[in-house]
Amino acid sequence: MASATDHASFLPPVLTFLSAAVIGVPLVRLLGQSAVLGYLVAGVVIGPAGFSLIAEPETAASVAEIGVVLLLFIVGLELEISRLVSMRRDIFGLGAAQLALCSLVIAGAALAYGLTPAAASVVGIAIALSATAVALQLLEERGDLGSPYGGRSFAVLLFQDISVVAILALLPLLASAGATPKDGWLDEGLRSTGRAVVAVAGVVLVGRYGLNPFFRLLAAAGGREVMTAAALLVVLGTALVMEKAGLSMAMGAFLAGVMLAESNFRHQLEADIEPFRGMLLGLFFMSVGMSIDGGLLTNHWLALLAATMAAIAVKIALVAGLFRLFGSPWLDALRGAAVLAPAGEFAFVILPAAGDLRILASDVTRFCVALAALTMLVGPIAAKGLDALIARRPKEAEPPSDVGEAQESGDTRVLVVGFGRFGQILAQVLLAEGINITVIDKDVEQIRNATSFGFRIYYGDGTRLDVLRASGLAKADLICVCIDDAPAALKIVDIVHEEFPNVRTYVRAYDRTHAIELMNRDVDFQLRETVESALGFGRATLESLGLPAEAAARRVEDVRKRDVARLVLQQAGAMPDGSGWLRGTPELRPEPLTAPKSPSRALSAETRGLIEQQPHESAARALEPEDAEPNA
Repeated sequence: MASATDHASFLPPVLTFLSAAVIGVPLVRLLGQSAVLGYLVAGVVIGPAGFSLIAEPETAASVAEIGVVLLLFIVGLELEISRLVSMRRDIFGLGAAQLALCSLVIAGAALAYGLTPAAASVVGIAIALSATAVALQLLEERGDLGSPYGGRSFAVLLFQDISVVAILALLPLLASAGATPKDGWLDEGLRSTGRAVVAVAGVVLVGRYGLNPFFRLLAAAGGREVMTAAALLVVLGTALVMEKAGLSMAMGAFLAGVMLAESNFRHQLEADIEPFRGMLLGLFFMSVGMSIDGGLLTNHWLALLAATMAAIAVKIALVAGLFRLFGSPWLDALRGAAVLAPAGEFAFVILPAAGDLRILASDVTRFCVALAALTMLVGPIAAKGLDALIARRPKEAEPPSDVGEAQESGDTRVLVVGFGRFGQILAQVLLAEGINITVIDKDVEQIRNATSFGFRIYYGDGTRLDVLRASGLAKADLICVCIDDAPAALKIVDIVHEEFPNVRTYVRAYDRTHAIELMNRDVDFQLRETVESALGFGRATLESLGLPAEAAARRVEDVRKRDVARLVLQQAGAMPDGSGWLRGTPELRPEPLTAPKSPSRALSAETRGLIEQQPHESAARALEPEDAEPNA
């Protein structure tokens, strides 16, 4: 049996990573820089180039790659297949042009430095690739992932991920440059391509026809932790399949996300994955910082600094020109080029692989790996500096083109939590007016019922902050809480007021006590679920007894006003009936709004017995039927 020491052996490195994150990131954020830079600096400090607090940085790097995988999965959840198809020009046009042009220019510089053509080609491709994790994190912090330049930046990153399999297949061919290619290299290349195509097709088919029924079955069985486990299983399983097929794990996770982008379970999955993604992505950035060779940095700091600044400047200039060529305004082109300037994660795969194949000498490999890591360190600073320069420009000088494209016509205006009887009728009203709404419900049957309404409805628990955030509540005008669980509704109201103060709260009240608690929480609107239907029922009853429609309507309106007035008095604890009701007291007794013309009479011995058992209660209270709804 393992000893207590063995069980605790993993704690020191975990505590080291957590301490570095909670110290480094806030300090860097206070300086106005990106959180990415904070993680990178923290990694440098705790790594071999700093205090060497982590004994095996390579182990941390292998675990941290999962952060990039989860990031790509969440990005895939935001992209429907139709939108992905509409991006094909940017993916295969702009993406291919960026990789080709940057590779050629950087390879030319490496060739002039004295590298062989094969070595220069590898260096050019490795540095031309962009850091997916850094770029997406910067775009997310800016809130620009859905903007025109954000979409083009992502298209470039996606093409690079697609190209990785071809780049890795190219390395053995470059290793044999100048010699006779090995027998069977063409067949092996075709087999690798075939495996990749089969794997992608398999993921698409399973995602299209298998994932929704799978998650529907799990949701019906219940258990939130099972849904979280299933989400991780899908993401990591798909990533592993892609890796075995020769593609990148991030590419597999992205495909899984795209397959689930139109799923009813999308927001719940995003909420379940988000905590893992954030922590592991931070660990990835720290692992990049730890990969910097301190000895090399000390001995060749001037050359590394010059190469880093040159690489970033060249990539910004070339990519900005390509963005402009593809129709982006200059400011958007510069923003997109800045987030794509750092070298990519795959540089840490391609460069060592080229070293193993003896395309690159060991000292060149170490230099280029350090160069790639330093571009990740300096790139966020350059992007932040560019943002500061842009912010100084007068707003009138910014080109107005493409502004409309940044606004999504399908943005949610109303978030409806609960799609039961109450929520369905509300949805009918909003649907008739053409209001864009998103509905969240954790009842699988209600999700099935909503498929014909044409709006977005997702499986999820509306009492969870991460689900509300993932559903886009921050951009909504108001939230309608239509569930019949009073404590859950109060919890949602508290979360919304705390985290989304600009969102208005409209809440279905279960009964009178619940309505008063909602009023005490200053909701924008509350309505007891039975009030309007009961008043309408009473009006119809009066009309059937011979009262004119106008008179019946006046009588109902009078009762409504009296009821509201009493509710306000009860909320303030100012009822003159001596009941002593105070804020938070759970019991409210019904009282007539109009004084009765005669006292109540007991019509049976059983009823008289009930009256005698409650001598201190009024006759009207004692005659309350057992099945009455006292707090309606």
